[in-house]
Amino acid sequence: MNNILNFSGVFNDENWLPEGLSYFDFRTLEGCSCYCSPESESIIRKAVTECGKAGVCWIDTGDYHYISLFRIELLKEPFLLALFDNHPDDEPDSLSSGLLSCGNWVKQARERISLMKGDYRNSDSLPGTLPVFLSIDLDVLSRDFARTDWTHGNMSVTTLLSSIDKIRETHPIAGVDICGGLTVAKGARAEDLSINAGTRSLLYSYFQSHPPVSG
Repeated sequence: MNNILNFSGVFNDENWLPEGLSYFDFRTLEGCSCYCSPESESIIRKAVTECGKAGVCWIDTGDYHYISLFRIELLKEPFLLALFDNHPDDEPDSLSSGLLSCGNWVKQARERISLMKGDYRNSDSLPGTLPVFLSIDLDVLSRDFARTDWTHGNMSVTTLLSSIDKIRETHPIAGVDICGGLTVAKGARAEDLSINAGTRSLLYSYFQSHPPVSG
């Protein structure tokens, strides 16, 4: 199953809302951009539970990457986290006043999820054969392939998909989520929106052809 969690309106700005996806509209929800209040966390968790752990979930921009934590908490067997992101997202909780944030969710996952047996960033060399949860932030790509308001890596879409292919050779994929983008409200131009929508479409097609094993 594919799901869209829409918080900022980025998918509307890009005119990227494929048919057949489960759609959750959180554009009026407060206390959830970059940092997640306990009240908003409860609401978002309910939707994520409905989405389930399997399939591909499109999680708005990188400001909401912390939602990956809610998804991997649903996994019921040992797994590895493969993070493709230009940032480690493991900053000290003190920097976010103790709130879950897009900058500390990986750290919280290490501390809270005993079934997560390792996390690897921007690597296709993973040990063993455990299932893998893929979490992708478009800012891992160069600006030729994505536009966000975070600093970018230098990866191409081809390199990203080749890395995922290599992981899939030895590890079942238990679930996938993808975040990243830029809204008009944050300065996106037509070119930015077109580039991001094009990359989303490439990733969407790839995972339609290579769905997670349990999705």
